[in-house]
Amino acid sequence: MTQSMTPDYADASQWRGTTIIAVRKGGRLVVAGDGQVSIGPTVMKGNARKVRRLAGGGVIAGFAGATADAFALFERLEAKLEQYPGQLARACVELAKDWRTDRYLRRLEAMLIVGDKTETFLLTGAGDVLEPEDGVVAVGSGGNYALSAARAIFDYEEDPEVIARKSMEIAARICVYTNENLTVETLSAD
Repeated sequence: MTQSMTPDYADASQWRGTTIIAVRKGGRLVVAGDGQVSIGPTVMKGNARKVRRLAGGGVIAGFAGATADAFALFERLEAKLEQYPGQLARACVELAKDWRTDRYLRRLEAMLIVGDKTETFLLTGAGDVLEPEDGVVAVGSGGNYALSAARAIFDYEEDPEVIARKSMEIAARICVYTNENLTVETLSAD
């Protein structure tokens, strides 16, 4: 039996290509994401926007995983932020509980990085709401490369945007599912 070289577009495991990083330093949060979407060995799009502002611009969210699933989660998170205004941690925990227990949401394949002026969280479908201990968190196919790069330069660079951009540049050089077409959003504590 020979394996087909044609990608199976319906198979979600074939969809690859995201690196999202969040860097919090000096009272600023920077979330950066690349623009590549790949199916198997084929780059389908190079300028996807995987980082967005929510809650009237007061929250930044980035996603890795299936796009439609991420948008469904963004909508749910937006509703939780309206229900619990100014309480990002509570909104994230409530979304994670729903994501873990709701039959429809359990099937969603995505991970979210969410942050406001003071807090940053990683949310997963396993019910995890994790707050990075060192100000840096990354997800996606190139996430570990970007995370390693950011941690390596974190103590030597003061500007979190420079850290995020340089880390994404390094990830794009290593991960074939990551490109250098970045979306970068920033929030300041002041």
